[in-house]
Amino acid sequence: MSQIDSIPKRLEGKIAVITGGSSGIGLATAQRFVKDGAYVFMCGRRESELELALNQIEKNVTGVQCDVSNLADLDMLYGIVKERGPIDVLFANAGVWEFVHLEDITEAHFDKIFSVNVKGLLFTVQKALPLFRDGGSIVLNASIGGSRV
Repeated sequence: MSQIDSIPKRLEGKIAVITGGSSGIGLATAQRFVKDGAYVFMCGRRESELELALNQIEKNVTGVQCDVSNLADLDMLYGIVKERGPIDVLFANAGVWEFVHLEDITEAHFDKIFSVNVKGLLFTVQKALPLFRDGGSIVLNASIGGSRV
């Protein structure tokens, strides 16, 4: 047994919601939270990727296909979460990025990006608040795609 495996599970008995959980940072976070004892609700837009992610985790996880830019999808997600109990951790991680030169940005492109990255983030948090346990944590993960070093 490694030293890390002997550390008490910090999230034992906690409920976490992770948006954008079917790949990348969201999936890695879901895997770590489950390893640390949490029960995870993982939200993802694409059913096939969500199923692959769920198969990697295998236990203490529920996948919900939803698009954070769709308020009805968020209501569905939180309806499912509410049946399990109060939220201890929300990791708002869903986001999209598409490189387009400034002169090529269209209104449709703008609406797509802002619908997920801004509207989706705001309503993901707002709709979760009534389900939070006192002392819960909200983690907002944003892209550095718009930054250039």
